[in-house]
This record gives sequence, C-alpha cells and structure tokens, in this order.
Amino acid sequence: MKSHLINPSEKQNSSVDFRYELLSMVAKSFESLRGRIKNVNLNNMGYIPRWCVMSLDILIALASGAITFGFLRSMGSDFFHPAYPISSIALFMFFNILFFRVFEIYSGIIRHSSYADALRIFAAQLLSLGGLLLVDYFFFLEFKQGLFLRAGLVVNTLFTSTALFSYRIFVKYIFEHQRNKILSPRVIPALIIGTSTNAIALAEALKCEIPQKYRIMGFVDKSCQNAGKRILNLPIYNLEGEFNSLMKSANASAVIIADQELDEDQKSMIVDNCLAYDFKVLSVSLVSNFGDKKEVSNQIKNYKIEDLLERSPIKLDNQVILEQVKGKTILVSGAAGSIGSEIVRQLAGYGPTCILLVDQAETPLHSLHLELEKANPSAHIVPLMADIRNKLVMDQIFASYLPDLVYHAAAYKHVPMMEANPEQAIFTNVMGSRNLADLAVQYHVDKFVMVSTDKAVNPSSVMGASKRIAEKYVQSLAKRLKEENNETTRFITTRFGNVLGSNGSVVPLFTKQIENHGPVTITHPDIIRYFMTIPEACQLVLEAGSMGNGGEIFIFDMGKPVKIIDLARKMIRLAGLIPDVDIEIKVTGLRPGEKLYEELLNDNAKTLPTHHEKIMIAHDVFEEYNSITSSIDDLVKIAKTRDGKKIVSKMKVIVPEYKSLNSQFEILDVKVKPAAKLQLVA
Repeated sequence: MKSHLINPSEKQNSSVDFRYELLSMVAKSFESLRGRIKNVNLNNMGYIPRWCVMSLDILIALASGAITFGFLRSMGSDFFHPAYPISSIALFMFFNILFFRVFEIYSGIIRHSSYADALRIFAAQLLSLGGLLLVDYFFFLEFKQGLFLRAGLVVNTLFTSTALFSYRIFVKYIFEHQRNKILSPRVIPALIIGTSTNAIALAEALKCEIPQKYRIMGFVDKSCQNAGKRILNLPIYNLEGEFNSLMKSANASAVIIADQELDEDQKSMIVDNCLAYDFKVLSVSLVSNFGDKKEVSNQIKNYKIEDLLERSPIKLDNQVILEQVKGKTILVSGAAGSIGSEIVRQLAGYGPTCILLVDQAETPLHSLHLELEKANPSAHIVPLMADIRNKLVMDQIFASYLPDLVYHAAAYKHVPMMEANPEQAIFTNVMGSRNLADLAVQYHVDKFVMVSTDKAVNPSSVMGASKRIAEKYVQSLAKRLKEENNETTRFITTRFGNVLGSNGSVVPLFTKQIENHGPVTITHPDIIRYFMTIPEACQLVLEAGSMGNGGEIFIFDMGKPVKIIDLARKMIRLAGLIPDVDIEIKVTGLRPGEKLYEELLNDNAKTLPTHHEKIMIAHDVFEEYNSITSSIDDLVKIAKTRDGKKIVSKMKVIVPEYKSLNSQFEILDVKVKPAAKLQLVA
C-alpha cells in the first residue's frame, strides 16, 4: 500500500513547476500584448466619440475651477461667495458647457488639432467669462456684493483655456510620435527647396498626410537671407557650398524642388550634386493645382530631365500676337503633330474666329479635336483630314475657308527614314510646302509661317536638305512678291533645334528604354544637341510670326548644348539607377545622315537682333524664284522615279553645301583627285 504523504522534495519540485508555469503564462501574455501593440495600425484607429471629448472637457473645466479655488484660498481669498457654493458652481459649469456647445469645441478630431481649435476654445472661454461677469454684476446690484471674485474668473479662464488646448496638443504629439516611430523605416526624410507660400503649404500638407510618406527636415532658401530662422519649427538652410554636405547635416535622403523660380544653374547644381551622392531628386507643381488634396505625396514626382532642361519662362508680346490672331481664320498644317498641336493650343487662347486643323493622321487629329473642344468650348475648331501633297484638295480647303494666317508645321522629320525614302521627303517637305505657299499667295493669306529645322543648315541628310529647299522656295517667293510690289502675303521661316517630348525626340526614347531596364542606346559618345521644350518653341514661333515683315528666317536662342551621353546618365540616375551597372549605355554608331552637332546658321550667314532677346534674324542669300522653281520641278519629276541617287544628286545641285554623312549617298560627294585626272588624260 502506497503512502499518500507528499515527499518534501516532491513538494518543492511541484512548487517550482507551478511558479515556472505561472511565469511562462505571464511572459506569453506580455509577448502577445506586445505583438498586438506592435501591430496596431494607428491610421485605422477610430476617432474618440464626441461625448467622450465633451466629458473630458467638462472634467478639465471642473479641475481648472478647483485649481483656481485652491490657488485663491492659499492667498486668503475665495473664488466664489461662501454662502452660495452650489449656485456658484452650477452657474460656472452652465456657462462653460453652454459655450462648449455653441462653439462645438468637442467636435474637432484631437489628433488633428490646430490653431483653429485653439481659437474656438479661447472664444468659448471668453464668452463664458463674459457671461459669468454679467451675472456677477447683476448679483452685485441686488446684494451689494459679488458672487465671484472677478480676478479669479480671469485667472480661471486662462487656466481652463490652456488646459483644454494643452491636452489636445499632448495627444496629437503622442499620436504623431508613435506613428512616426512605427512608420520611420518607410518615411523618406526630405528637404524642401524654397521658402515660398507654395513650399510652406506643401510641408504642412505632407505633415498632416496619413500615412506619412515624407518627413520634412527643413527648408533651403536660395536667397540666403533667412538662414538660422525657422518655418513650422523647421530650420532654414542656405543654398551655398556643397549641397551633399547640407543633405548629410540635415539627415535627408531626398530633396523636393518646390521653388518655381530657380534658375537653370541652381537646378543643375542641386541635381548634379544629389545624383552624384545618390540622393533622390523630386519635383512638385503648385499646391493650388493639386487635383486631390488628400493624396499630397502622389503629387510629388521623380525629377524629370525636362524639368532640368527647361529655361526661364519666355516673355511674349501678347498684345501684338492678340492683334494678329484675334478674329482671324487660321490654318495649321501638321496640326496633330507635336509642334502643330501645341501651336494650335496656344493660338486658341488668343480668340481666333476659326482654327483649321489639317493633318492626315486620323486618330491623333480626332484626339486633338476632342481636347480643344473641351478646353475651348466657344472656339470654332474644324478638323480636316487632308494631305498637303494633294494640291487639289488643299485648293478646295483654301477656297472654302479663306484663311488669314497659315502655320505650316507638316513635315517628314525622321532622318534615317528619309535617307531610306528620299522621294517622300521631296513630296512632303518640298512639294507640299510649295503647294501651301502658292495657295497662300493665290488666296491672299496675310502671313505664312513655316516651321523649319536646324538640320536645314549645312545639311548632312535628305531630310535636312529637303527642308532647306523648302526654305529657299519660300524666301524666293517672298522676294518676288516684293519686287512686284505685291506684298499681300508675308512669308516667315522659323528655325530651331530638337524639341523635348516631340515625336522621335531622344528623351521619350531614353525614358522607354529605362522603363524596360535598358540598354539605353546612343549613336556616338561625343554627339551633342540643343534642346528646347515644345511650349517654348511654339511660343517663339507665334512671336516670330507676329514680328515678321516677309522673307526672314528667324532663329531661336537654344541655350547651351547638351552632350547626349551625359543626358542619358542623368536620366538613369534620376530614375534611381546607376549607369552601366543597373542600366547599360550602348553606343550603336551614327545613323545615316546624322551629325555630331547641329548648326543654326550657314557659314556665310549673319544674324540681326530683334526686340526679343531669344529671337534673331538670319541674313541669308536669296535664290531667284524662276531658278528655284525650275529646279524643284525637275526634282519632283525625278522623285517620281524613286531613284534615290538621282534624287539626292539633284538635291546637292540645289543645295551645294549639302554633304551626306554616314549615308549611302556619301559616294555622290567623292570628287576625282587632280592626279587621277592627269593620269586619265595621259
């Protein structure tokens, strides 16, 4: 028979096991609670009900009254008449609760408290003070003594106002501190470039955004006048010295460029410095233009190369352009293209009677028509599917609408394509331009503005040479009209370089290649180009068109040339990648007809200034009208044979400076050496 007595050692072991199990349970409970706290999503936490906030406000009012009572009692005074304690407390709470309700100070969300809540609290307390003083005054008239100590009421108002707002600020601080602590690995510390109203509004919006994506570490002032000061309790830094050192001292990993007035050199300095040290560069539009005020961080975009290449806004003589365009019928050829469509958009703002959109590309023309109708419902926009090479159709359009102005932007412009199809360059760029120019004279168009290209200067390609022939024809026609004293139509040519974002531009190509993880292809490591934005180019076209008297070639200030390989590297870095590590840069060789650099003037041409600093007049040699007309007739006949060598040979006769580069037509430029000639004669 076993004994039921417990051995002391067993009893001790049992006690140890029990304590161990108890401690394990407590530890598991704490671990579970810790996990729950860690997984609490502050963004999804509900707001405290109004009645809870109201109850808390009432308790704070009572506590402030008690503190005031104790404070005055310690000084030997009574806050209220000792004979009427209940009536005094009831009146005190009545006025507090009344004005809490009137101003609804309990309706604000505590974690989002602001100065507006402070104003409401202060206003409620002031009116509560006013009500109590009024009651006290009538009580004094009746009983010759006051119900409250008036100085005590003032002190209590200060206590209560401070307490009511302080607890709100405390709760807000705790909430934001905990939220930032939880979100800190995902939040990007950033500096804002600028101290303007836009920059401050952006910082405030980002600070209140939930979930928070950017933590603003300070502002950078380009004028260096506010260094050492603070905005929104954040420091202001100077835009001086090495920008990477400033970024490190501010513990920032990104910059948001909110200053709309930074010049090109300042932008370049910031972007180059940040990219060199792998800091993010971001840009943002005006806060007032945000479509969704709640999704502020979505309005912040990676800085684009277009932003860096943009220059200061162009100042136009809007009055002169308005006088030329308002109430007129305007025909725009190539209206659906990148240049033509922007010309149309800008023209629509000057109140023309009618804009004729001429293009043969159906879908882009339809899209442009819908866009313009929506943006300018009062404007008369007429889409016309037509080919400028068909003179009969264009004649019918001119006869039907009798345009006052013509902006000729239709052209084939891809250099390698025209090298492979030279006859198409002749049919569109030469014959099409002549068709429109002749019809402009026939139907007494006031001004004919032709959009040309820098590739027409000392051309090295079929495309460039075809545009130069079109320039020659337009100039010769203008010269003939002047000689005949028939200046009903004034012909103006505008010439500029590469346009950012246009069809075939290198920037969209690089963007697409980077999105597809490379490689980014460039044709030569030393190739350089001038760039200008589409709006900038079209603004200058309108300005040049308004100032032209006929026969001029206007060239535009294209700014500084850009090395294409540097452009590619910057675009890769702006995408957050490393050139030749994450994205390969591949050199493919110069394309047919491509130059290493473009020119805006022929070797023999001179320039004359205009009243616009960005526009100059190229003083060029004019061709005789009959001679150039006869040459173009012959060229068109040859083009119909589709014999590329014969076409290009004729083009080289019309444009002697045309020398083919990297092209099958280079053989046409080879001359027989003198020594070889002597040998043949012998």
